[in-house]
Amino acid sequence: MSRESSTIECSDGVKLDARIFRPRSRQGEEEEDESEKGGWGIVLVHPYSVLGGSQGLMKGIARGLADRGFTAVTFDMRGVGRSTGRPSLTGSSEVHDVLSVCKWVSLNLSSNRILLIGSSAAITVIMSFLLEYD
Repeated sequence: MSRESSTIECSDGVKLDARIFRPRSRQGEEEEDESEKGGWGIVLVHPYSVLGGSQGLMKGIARGLADRGFTAVTFDMRGVGRSTGRPSLTGSSEVHDVLSVCKWVSLNLSSNRILLIGSSAAITVIMSFLLEYD
């Protein structure tokens, strides 16, 4: 498994600190293309930042997915870690963070499907995202 860092910019100028966990290609094997894993881009959403959530809490899941051949992305929502901006009390701004990360994954990781994984209050953010965006 390899890990790299990236910055994802939201439409409102907020910059999100992200990590991409990629499967390690095995020596002597052809590198598996994203479409062989169904074209999935996996985005892990950490628990609500106001309650102490950060992308570090999702690292174990991301590593496990990479070990199984998937590329997974974690990110700090606005106002957490190295991400700019301020967290909202309602989670409405964080919904836009999820949108920005999903768009970035779709464009930069050649993913035609997005799987969102979250825990705790992140589920509320994910559900709001799914209700607001197609």
